[in-house]
Amino acid sequence: MHSHNSSTKPKPKGPDSALSVKAGSVRVTAGFALILGNVAIAISPVFVRISDVGPISAGFWRLALAVPILWIISHYLGERTAKVSRSVLYLAAIAGIIFAADLICWHLGILRTKLGNATLFGNSASIFLVIYGVVIARKLPPPVQSGAVILAFSGAMLLLGQSFELSPRNLIGDLLSLAAGIFYTFYLLIIMRMRTGSGGWSILFWVSVFSAIAMLIGAAIAGEQIWPEIWWPLVLLALSSQVIGTGLMTYALPYFNHLVIGLTLLLQPALAAFTGWILFSEALTQADAIGGIMVMIALLMMHFSQSRG
Repeated sequence: MHSHNSSTKPKPKGPDSALSVKAGSVRVTAGFALILGNVAIAISPVFVRISDVGPISAGFWRLALAVPILWIISHYLGERTAKVSRSVLYLAAIAGIIFAADLICWHLGILRTKLGNATLFGNSASIFLVIYGVVIARKLPPPVQSGAVILAFSGAMLLLGQSFELSPRNLIGDLLSLAAGIFYTFYLLIIMRMRTGSGGWSILFWVSVFSAIAMLIGAAIAGEQIWPEIWWPLVLLALSSQVIGTGLMTYALPYFNHLVIGLTLLLQPALAAFTGWILFSEALTQADAIGGIMVMIALLMMHFSQSRG
């Protein structure tokens, strides 16, 4: 009897084993984390716009202010940041530099186009991750998931709204945001690889350290004002985007495939378009609203099919 009881007691050894022992509850928790992480990141462009430092400097403070908080969280959860392997540090440095390039392009784009545009193009990683997932699996997803993909990207196209106005200022912002999306794709792929064997918060700590250094160098080269006079937008930027947003997403990554992660990224442009309408009076057309609803329905379809599977 004792041996039977001890064998049924879960012995978590990491995200993957916990998933196999309590797949249902862990998947629900990870799903909420993935969604909440995207929501937190979606509101972060507001703080970049209202901060009194340059866009690259805002990215530096997003990371630098988050680093001590990430250190505290990782140590509280038993993840020793000083004991990560050399290979993890090497990948964290690469991911940090790529993430810095993503943030530089995105923060510059935020100031040169509409919030919805910057977030949509900045999350073009959603398209690339879905394509990558199909190529890796060497087969198309099941019918319900294929329908969700088509619905989500159709909604995303509607969310573009007036993105293709013949405005050089918008065009530059859109191109910068698209470049950010490409960098973000490579960043996510590296983090997904790293998360298969390491704790998410210690990884995020080191990525943020390397990325902050790269952002500070970039801000200095650009000649931006680095030291702020008003701190609260930068504190909220660090908490919303890096600690809560990126932290929750990093935690959730091992529990979902590229398809689910890619489609969930489309939450960000839908929410950013709504935020831009509320706070900055940016036009929100009927097509934008329909597109946002289509994205939400597609995400529900995807998560329902995942839970059924």
